[in-house]
Amino acid sequence: MLRIISANLNGIRSAVKKGFLPWAVKQQADFICMQELKAQRDDLEDTILNPDGLHGYFHHAEKKGYSGCGIYTPHKPDDVLYGYGNDEFDAEGRYVEARFKTLSVISVYMPSGSSSPERQEAKYRYLDSFLPHLIKLKKTGREIVLCGDVNIAHHEIDLKNWKGNVKNSGFLPEERAWLSNLFDKVGYVDVYRKIEPEASETCYTWWSNRGQAYAKNVGWRIDYQIATPEIAKSAQKTAVYKDERFSDHAPLIVDYNYSI
Repeated sequence: MLRIISANLNGIRSAVKKGFLPWAVKQQADFICMQELKAQRDDLEDTILNPDGLHGYFHHAEKKGYSGCGIYTPHKPDDVLYGYGNDEFDAEGRYVEARFKTLSVISVYMPSGSSSPERQEAKYRYLDSFLPHLIKLKKTGREIVLCGDVNIAHHEIDLKNWKGNVKNSGFLPEERAWLSNLFDKVGYVDVYRKIEPEASETCYTWWSNRGQAYAKNVGWRIDYQIATPEIAKSAQKTAVYKDERFSDHAPLIVDYNYSI
């Protein structure tokens, strides 16, 4: 069994203060993919860089307190790749890939466009540059599990208030079409939806800090595990973990009947 977790931490130091590390170690996961670290290597203590029994691999943003992603794993990778070859977005610390034999596990933090029109344009540039990378990677024949905060809700079922968000970043037609293309034409699989095709209110992974969004479960499903068909086929069980709150996102857990 292979357990993979994706978790946007909205600041790894903040999440650690809320008990993230003991929880992470207790999961006995093969991979914990993290996003939005908001820290650089020099900001992190050894206990965060390499928690009990886990190796940490991090792609930090050049800008302090911004973006960043990482992977915890008890396994020793054959190779670790930082960035996907795009100068603009690699400087923002948005991609780390751990390779084991024919398997790639990737932690990705895709840009949000909600803060300004300029950031929305950056998000479109990111999507335009990232798709060819995913196509090329799939053509290598490697099994791939891409985990991350995609910052896009795909369908109406994936957010509570879809009617009020059709003109907002994260649910724009162009963004949703990008995901449809990735799944329907390129051939990647939305693993959560493979297991839970009808789940609506239990599928949310992010809640705004405004109002009482979390208390009222006014959420969005924007955290994904996206996989190549063969390993996606082996996915057995999935859960959104909400018993504890480490950030404004909830961890997404998937168990695969797959060994490395």
